[in-house]
Amino acid sequence: MSAPSFAEDDTLAQSFAGGDEAALRAAYSQWAPLIFTLAARSLGNRSDAEDVTQQVFIAAWRSRERFDPTRASLQSWLIGISRHCIADAHEARARTRRIEAKLADEAAIDGGVFDEDLAEQAMVTEALDHLDPLPRHVMQLAFYERMTHSQIADRLDLPLGTVKSHIRRSLTRIRERWEVEDASGA
Repeated sequence: MSAPSFAEDDTLAQSFAGGDEAALRAAYSQWAPLIFTLAARSLGNRSDAEDVTQQVFIAAWRSRERFDPTRASLQSWLIGISRHCIADAHEARARTRRIEAKLADEAAIDGGVFDEDLAEQAMVTEALDHLDPLPRHVMQLAFYERMTHSQIADRLDLPLGTVKSHIRRSLTRIRERWEVEDASGA
């Protein structure tokens, strides 16, 4: 069975709006290069442009019920979605830069002094990664969210004694791990 051919943009637009997957493939073949070019020129990055192109067609397909071929061509509608996706990509980049700058400020070395809190947090995080999922979650709640044993028990719907046991065993495992690392590094 061969795929239907869409001789005219109007037929393609109607089929796309109607949920015809062959129309989605045809629309992608026809307009993905244009959308990719718009994204690449704006973002200056091939990988980001590929992501945006994919996002455009996913968004278009998911919202195809809102597409009205009598009000706009499919190409115009896709370009409109592209503009939003490109703007979102720029905003995501800006947000990432703000977060990285904030983290860099927080981790900045003050007058050449090593940030021991940051190093200790990295060591704890690495040690927690070696625990089983439930004990790791209990420890994260205890250390990062500073929850009491009772609060953890309530949050996870566990008996208080179980929470205390997880914390005690986890601390023992972490201490033993650090002792082994200290002994091997000395």
